[in-house]
Amino acid sequence: MKVRIIGSGTSTGVPQIGCTCPVCTSSDLKDNRLRASAIVETDDARILIDCGPDFRTQVLRLPFEKIDGVLITHEHYDHVGGLDDLRPFCRFGSVPIYAENYVAQGLRLRMPYCFVDHRYPGVPDIPLQEISVGQAFFVNHTEVLPLRVMHGRLPILGYRIGQLGYITDMLTMPEESYEQLAGIDVLVVNALRIATHPTHQNLEEALAVAQRIQAKKTYFIVMIWACMPKLNGDFRRIFTWHLTDWKSFFNYR
Repeated sequence: MKVRIIGSGTSTGVPQIGCTCPVCTSSDLKDNRLRASAIVETDDARILIDCGPDFRTQVLRLPFEKIDGVLITHEHYDHVGGLDDLRPFCRFGSVPIYAENYVAQGLRLRMPYCFVDHRYPGVPDIPLQEISVGQAFFVNHTEVLPLRVMHGRLPILGYRIGQLGYITDMLTMPEESYEQLAGIDVLVVNALRIATHPTHQNLEEALAVAQRIQAKKTYFIVMIWACMPKLNGDFRRIFTWHLTDWKSFFNYR
């Protein structure tokens, strides 16, 4: 399996518009984070997790290859704002969108032209497939397990794909989800900032989650500029590696 992080920033991205801090005004490519998203490649499937407004920029840097399915964590714009840009990938065939019921309903309201019975030419072929927490499904022959996490009070989805766990925008997670992540090799999870936040876990909380899950490797995503090493020495001391968008990927078996 290969996992490529094509976006590891929060909803505003880094640099943040209007911010003049040392990170947001830096010329270092490592001080850029696009909206959170990842591409997971297994033996028989290429799966996109979330498709935010930076999707076009993210994939222009990559080989143009078929996407077998898109896993949506929740309906916030920074996770679904790029769905229309899947149009070129429909040359390979339809690109199914996997989302739970309330998210699918929101997408139908937001993008009704994509989900009608008779689409006009040029509309992306992205059929909605409704999924449920705890009920595994398959993208080709790759098994995907949706699991519940809480984005503040909003219920959203994390995913387990083989030995990979992917969680974004989480504040808390029920006990059952911890059990569903038992034994994974790699955990990708959000760590917004040093200070606490009402809807996202901060670095200290993310470290506690990582320690509890005990994956062989843990990667933190969904970070604001305040977590970048140039600005925050405390973060640098605690968190010794730095994940750069689109250039970062890792392989494991």
